[in-house]
Amino acid sequence: MDYLELTVDLTPRNPWAEILVAQLADMGFESFVDTESGIQAYGQVALVDVKQMEQETLLNRELEDVSVEFSSKIIEQQNWNALWEADFQPVEVEDKMTILAPFHDKSNATGLLIEIQPQMSFGTGHHQTTWMMSKALLDLEKIPSRVLDMGTGTGVLAILAEKLGAQTILAIDIEDWSVENTKENAVRNQCTKIEALHGDVDLLVGQTFDLILANINKNILKSHMAQYATCIETGGILMLSGFFETDTTELIDVAAQFGLELSQLMTKETWAALILTKK
Repeated sequence: MDYLELTVDLTPRNPWAEILVAQLADMGFESFVDTESGIQAYGQVALVDVKQMEQETLLNRELEDVSVEFSSKIIEQQNWNALWEADFQPVEVEDKMTILAPFHDKSNATGLLIEIQPQMSFGTGHHQTTWMMSKALLDLEKIPSRVLDMGTGTGVLAILAEKLGAQTILAIDIEDWSVENTKENAVRNQCTKIEALHGDVDLLVGQTFDLILANINKNILKSHMAQYATCIETGGILMLSGFFETDTTELIDVAAQFGLELSQLMTKETWAALILTKK
């Protein structure tokens, strides 16, 4: 699978970098990395409409208040792991948990230790969302028994759920290589209660959960909301992240239509997470 790497320099950088990331997230870009002068964005070549991207975002350079320079290149599948290792940093959640890759020094890790081998998964720009989702799990008085990790990626949230005491965890991703990566990382962390499946929300038919985790982009979360609401038991919890603070009102309103009530709003460096309860 080939990816498009888009490098954008913005003058001034703020608030335009955040605006551009929000625009690109709606056009198929999955991951973002902050740079001193702007951003780098990554999206699957097959899913990104380059012409639309250039015409309908800040990249059209028609605004007087910002100067924009950008370049793009194709990253072939075989180069993906090297990029991960070059850019991936440990995720530390207060003193409660550390997420590391095999190539990191573990001597300074604190709390629960989760080791993941990223493979082709990417998303260093979403460490803020991983941090918030992990903190929300760690802050629960008791982890629910039946957990769904939707859009599992590397499987890190599913692994954390098992380490905290969940009895059954279903981890789903639309990418088959993410599913394989989750299985490998589950073994790496001595987890035995995670079932990783390749697919989408159609796999949720007939399933029920006490807790659903979904760290995905805003548009997918909106399209999934009805299925999540159907699958959550009354009193169950839905944790969402993968979107910006500016998207929270929209998502809260959509969730309310399906009987999902806001319990907590978390923010970290312009990113946000919602914890909702099924009425």
